[in-house]
Amino acid sequence: MIPGVDNDSIVYLNGDYVRLGDAKISVLDRGFIFGDGIYEVVPCYGGKPFLMQNHLARLQRSLKAIRLETGRGIADWEALVADMLSRSGARGDCSVYLQVTRGVAKRDHGFPADSQATVFCMVSPLKRPNAHKRGQGMTAVSMPDERWLHCEIKSVSLLGNVLAKQYAADAGVDEVLQFRDGNLSEGSSCNIWVVKNGVMRAPVRDNLILEGIRYGFLEQLAADAGIPFESRPIPKAEVAEADELMLSSATKEVLPITQYDGRPVGSGTPGPVYARLRAAYDQAIAAL
Repeated sequence: MIPGVDNDSIVYLNGDYVRLGDAKISVLDRGFIFGDGIYEVVPCYGGKPFLMQNHLARLQRSLKAIRLETGRGIADWEALVADMLSRSGARGDCSVYLQVTRGVAKRDHGFPADSQATVFCMVSPLKRPNAHKRGQGMTAVSMPDERWLHCEIKSVSLLGNVLAKQYAADAGVDEVLQFRDGNLSEGSSCNIWVVKNGVMRAPVRDNLILEGIRYGFLEQLAADAGIPFESRPIPKAEVAEADELMLSSATKEVLPITQYDGRPVGSGTPGPVYARLRAAYDQAIAAL
C-alpha cells in the first residue's frame, strides 16, 4: 500500500491497465537507475484537458532532446490521455501524469541497443489554488541556481528542483526564485514573472529554464489585455525592486508573490496586472 494515494485507481503501464497498488517496474529501469526519462503533466478541469496539445508537443520535444524513440506521435498520446480520463471516471478537476523512460537494461551509462521504453500514465485529483493563495499571495526567497544546463528538457532527473523546494521549506516560505550568473531563471517548479511600471517581464526562453506551457499562455493573455510584455535577462536587483512578482505552473496556474526575501513586494498585496491575468485565466478555464 502506498500512503496518501488511491491504491485502487487504474494506471497505464506498458500496455496494461492495473491497480496503482499493483503496478511494478524493474529496479533496472533506467528511469530508476539514471533518471533517464521525461514526464509531462496535463491539468484537466471538469474532466476536460487544458492546453493539452501544448503539453503533448513539449512531451515530444523532450523525447527528441534525449533521443528516446517510442514510436508514438501526439495523436497516440492524446488517445492515451482520453482513455485514462475515461477509465478514471474523472468528472472534476484532475491531472494526467505521463512518464517515459528508456526502459530496462543492464546498468551501463551508454544508451542500450535493444531496450523498450517504459510508458506510465496515471490520473490524480487536482486541487486548484485556494482563496488564500489567490488573495494573500505566496512567499519566496532567492537562491543560486545550481542545476544542470538543460533545464528546457522536462526530465525526471529533478534532484536540483527537489533541493530547491526543500530550501524554501527550510526557510519557511512557499517558493524560491533562482538566479544564475546574476539573472533570474525560475522557481523550483514554476516560471517567474516580474512586473515594473505596468510592464510584465520574464526570463528568456532558453536552456536555462523550462518553458512552462503557461509561459506562452500568459504571454497571450497579457497581449489580449493590452499588458506590455518583455522577454529578456532580468538582473537580481530588478527583481528586488519589482512592483509585482508572480509564478505560474500547470497546477499552481498563476499566483502572486507578495513577500520576497523577507520584504513585501510592492504594496505587499496582489497587484493589478496579476488581477487581470487571474481573471482572464479563470475565463479560459470556464470556456472549456
